[in-house]
Amino acid sequence: MTDLDETSPDAILAAAVEDARAVLLDLAGASDFGDHLAVYREDDLVVTHTFACTRPGYLGWHWSVTLTRDADSSKATVNEAVLLPGAEAIVAPSWVPYKERLQPGDLSPGDLLPVEDEDVRLVPTYSFGDDPLDADAKAQVRQVAKDLGLGRVRTLSVEGTDMAAERWYAGDGGPEAPIAKSAPDSCYTCGFLVRLAGPLSDTFGVCANGNANDDGKVVTVNHGCGAHSEVKLARKQQPIPVPDHVFDTLTDDEFVSL
Repeated sequence: MTDLDETSPDAILAAAVEDARAVLLDLAGASDFGDHLAVYREDDLVVTHTFACTRPGYLGWHWSVTLTRDADSSKATVNEAVLLPGAEAIVAPSWVPYKERLQPGDLSPGDLLPVEDEDVRLVPTYSFGDDPLDADAKAQVRQVAKDLGLGRVRTLSVEGTDMAAERWYAGDGGPEAPIAKSAPDSCYTCGFLVRLAGPLSDTFGVCANGNANDDGKVVTVNHGCGAHSEVKLARKQQPIPVPDHVFDTLTDDEFVSL
C-alpha cells in the first residue's frame, strides 16, 4: 500500500456527499448550510464531509458530517454531525474563572472575595513574621500574640511580596508611565513621598500630594510627575500677571441732564 492510499479517504464514503447532505437537511434545514467544502480521512473506513454554514450569526463556521461503513458493505452510515467554528470564526472568548477575571475596582460594597487556603501569597504570621527585616527580635512576642488571638493570622510571603512589587512597578505608578517619563524629577526627592516600611521600603512609597494624580497611591521612588515638591516654573511658564482693576470715578450725578 502506498502513502497516497494510507492518507486518501475511502472512495465509497468520499463519494457519499448526498448522504451527508441528507443528514444536514434533517438536522438543520436547507437554509442553514451551503456548498460542500471538502472531505477528510479520519480512519480506514471513516471520513468527514464539511459544508459551508449559512446560518445567521455563524460567520466562519462549517458543518461537519462524519460517515463510516462496514468493510463488507457499501452503505454509508452516520457517525456524527456537528457545527464547528473555523479558524476565522466568531466565537466566545475562552472561559476564565470569576476570580481570575476580577480587576481592581470590580468589587462592590458587600462583595466577598476569599483567598484560597493554599494561596502562595500568604503564610502564617508566626512562621514568617509581620516584618521580615525584624528577624528574631520579636519572634517570641509574635508567638504570644498568636496564642492570645491577637494580630494577623497570615502575612505576605516572599512570593506575595514579589508579585505585588512586580505589579506596582509595571503599573501606572512605575517608572515607565508616560507621566513619569516627562516629569522634571523623581519621587525619590519629592517631599510628598511617604516611604513604605518593610522589604518594599527601598523601592516604593505612597504619594501624599493632594494635587497629584497619584495621591494616596503606591508609586516607585523613580516614578515622577509635574507636582513634584521642588518643581519651579521658568519665567516663560509663569502665568501672565493680571493688571490692576480700573477704578471708575464717574457717577450719575456728574452727568448733565438735558
